[in-house]
Amino acid sequence: MRTFVTASLLAAAFAAPLAFAQDSPAGLWKSIDDASGKPSALIRITENGGVLQGKIEKLFRTPEEDQNPKCVLCTDARKDQPIVGMTILEGLKKDGDEYNGGQILDPKNGKVYKSKLTVRDGGKKLEVRGYIGMPMLGRSQMWLRQE
Repeated sequence: MRTFVTASLLAAAFAAPLAFAQDSPAGLWKSIDDASGKPSALIRITENGGVLQGKIEKLFRTPEEDQNPKCVLCTDARKDQPIVGMTILEGLKKDGDEYNGGQILDPKNGKVYKSKLTVRDGGKKLEVRGYIGMPMLGRSQMWLRQE
């Protein structure tokens, strides 16, 4: 009996960090374009001091599209910078079941929006909302965890 209890405690100790990691948006995500339903990019979200940031690691482009596009419509320091490697998500902090208080850049139009994230489906999906003013004045994308 003692061996069973010890084994159960060890299993719980190893499973707890995995469960916690699934509740966090930190990791690699595939963004799905809300208009076309097709994958658009891989974004790596990291957490530093309780604040999230996300960088584009890869773009899913057709062969006829520029494979290393620049953010020509950006109006800040990211103007004319390569989109791959660009920080597009920043400043989000945990607030209950959501992460908010940050911003997201849409490299297609160069606009920066307020943003909030919600982890869904046991950590397998991430609802990403960009908005102006209030969250109801925006649009959402569903991102899929890749690792």
